[in-house]
Amino acid sequence: MTDNLAMTDQDTAQETQRSSLLVWWWTIVDFKIGIVPLPVFVGLIGLILAFVQTGHVPSDILTNMAVLAVGGFACAEVGKRLPLLKHIGAAAIFATFVPSYLAYAHLIPAPVVESVVTFTRSSNFLYLFISSIIVGSILGMDRHVLIAGFLKIFVPLAIGSAAAAAAGTAVGTVLGLGTTHTFFFIVVPIMAGGVGEGAIPLSVGYGSILHQSGLLALVLPPVMLGSLFAIVLSGVLNFAGKRYPHLTGEGRLQPGEEEDAVMVEAKPGAAPDIATVAAAAVMIVTLYLVGVLTQRYWNWPAPVVMLFAVVLIKLFHVASPKLEQGAFVVYRFFAVAVTYPLLFAIGVTMTPWDKLVSALAPANLVTIFVTVLTMVGSGFSVARLLKMYPIDTAIVSACRCGQGGTGDVAILSAANRLQLMPFAQIGTRIGGALTVILALIAMTHMAGML
Repeated sequence: MTDNLAMTDQDTAQETQRSSLLVWWWTIVDFKIGIVPLPVFVGLIGLILAFVQTGHVPSDILTNMAVLAVGGFACAEVGKRLPLLKHIGAAAIFATFVPSYLAYAHLIPAPVVESVVTFTRSSNFLYLFISSIIVGSILGMDRHVLIAGFLKIFVPLAIGSAAAAAAGTAVGTVLGLGTTHTFFFIVVPIMAGGVGEGAIPLSVGYGSILHQSGLLALVLPPVMLGSLFAIVLSGVLNFAGKRYPHLTGEGRLQPGEEEDAVMVEAKPGAAPDIATVAAAAVMIVTLYLVGVLTQRYWNWPAPVVMLFAVVLIKLFHVASPKLEQGAFVVYRFFAVAVTYPLLFAIGVTMTPWDKLVSALAPANLVTIFVTVLTMVGSGFSVARLLKMYPIDTAIVSACRCGQGGTGDVAILSAANRLQLMPFAQIGTRIGGALTVILALIAMTHMAGML
């Protein structure tokens, strides 16, 4: 009997030891780099390096889920841990601009860069993200909030654009850059809506009017540096919102609004089932394809068409409350799981480091910064007159100076306000298109002065 008791005590001790080891292991597994468990993160690095050794990293979605997750969340985690800078959007800045430099300096293996570039350009990864954020956030809003927000946001955007154009041009002129050069080649590109919808059409139009080529090299750097300054200022605004909570709605534009009506986080018991979430994802893709088709037939910007389509769906109760909840779950998934990997892809693919460096002349930097600061400051000031939240309105205004859809993602991520994406798209898409059109008309009449 004594032997039996001894064996029982020994078994108990061994079982306790095994349990302790298991708890220790689970603690390691539950430690995450972004959303990736640490052991999985380490394993993915090993697998990616093994592919690099073969000389070819596949460019399919499965491989790039791993590559972008490792790169994006690693850069973001570094930014999140930097004293002071972590409060002003360092995670989004690092996830975007560190990979840009690493790719430029050939510190990312060439097979990895090739894989990311091929995947990003062929998969429409960016527009899947933007579509999910726009549709999910709009369907997650209260209808009255949506109507009031859309009507009011045009005012600070319009006033801010005029003020930024005047201030930026004045500063560039004083610094010796020339009035017409400053306006057309620095200020206008900043507010033109990014690269594909702004810088490229501008450079083509300018080239046609002036009978010159290679103007994209002049237009592109202000777009990227303006977006960088907008990201930093949005991070500062987010930090200010923590210190002065009465100035921010934490993603809402107007005081007095109730929390969004269908946000499932506020209603744990109302979470939709998987089939409903999948149905919402298909609806999001359908709305995006509607935008693409209208762009093909009538050259209307696909994101703008999609934006107004989902607004009509919300206003006229086309989608059921359950489907709206499903769309909001899709929005939350992309906001939490996809933002930093997407920013990493943007940094590698769409943010050439050498173009950024080429515009670092002090006069250019000051002019670009004043333009962006005036845009943001105007949004802040006008919001107070319109009884809107100044910080959130200023963040939407900052998106006017962003690098198109990629800039909107980075700016709103730095401010932790991706739910403002629909309003940001108004400034980026509609405001950018109007800026390009008006600038080309103005240049046609002023070509002799350039």
